[in-house]
Amino acid sequence: MSSAGRGSMLAQPLQFPSAGRFAALLGLAVLGVAVGVAGALVQAAWFPGGLLLALAGAAGLFVGGSRALGSRSGAVAPAFGWVVAVIFLTASRPEGDFLFGAGGGSYLFLLGGMALAVICATIGLGRQPDADPARLGK
Repeated sequence: MSSAGRGSMLAQPLQFPSAGRFAALLGLAVLGVAVGVAGALVQAAWFPGGLLLALAGAAGLFVGGSRALGSRSGAVAPAFGWVVAVIFLTASRPEGDFLFGAGGGSYLFLLGGMALAVICATIGLGRQPDADPARLGK
């Protein structure tokens, strides 16, 4: 039976990833946390170069995860880790200390990183088969 006759992807039964794929997704999420923490520190230190470096690091991780796993979940896992780390770092402590200032660079890092995460998670890899790179009609 072809995939066209089975209906929508949403109508298919839920399939859990294999153990290796789950470990890769978990590793990408941990890398997302690390890139989020490093970006939070770098973006304020060397403005505007640090901001660009932090956003480029996040985008590289999102795209690299997507390419490494060959699916959008490879971009979603590090994006999830990045967002969790950044949201956790935006909260102020009881002593009144905080990591993000009220400057424009902090907001550009937060909003730019979230925009990059959405862009990298929604852009597909293309629908080319993994076989011969020749024309499909031959």
